[in-house]
Amino acid sequence: MSAQIIELNGVPAFAVVPVAEWNALLTRLEEVQDIADAKAARDSETFPAEFADRLLSGESPLRVWRSYRGQTLQTLAGACGVTRQMLSMIEHGKAKPSIDLLGKLADALGCDMGDLHG
Repeated sequence: MSAQIIELNGVPAFAVVPVAEWNALLTRLEEVQDIADAKAARDSETFPAEFADRLLSGESPLRVWRSYRGQTLQTLAGACGVTRQMLSMIEHGKAKPSIDLLGKLADALGCDMGDLHG
């Protein structure tokens, strides 16, 4: 790489490179960033299209998450210290969970509280 160094008060302050080399550097940096992003995404959870379709159709987020995690109303209720009937009411929009319950549900389902807000 050829670069011209420009000094300011005797200290290197700027590097000037030919445009072709600059463009090659940018391309290389984008490739490195793409690789880093792919590695980070590899460790994150992904969801099937059916999961997203159910949420987009307006289905209860609690029901979608519970179903996706393979939990029954009874098992989730037990994990959160509430009744199956209460969770059913929340899933059907007849009741709203308290912040405390919402936190317990999110913990039990491995998601964020905001993911359960419908």
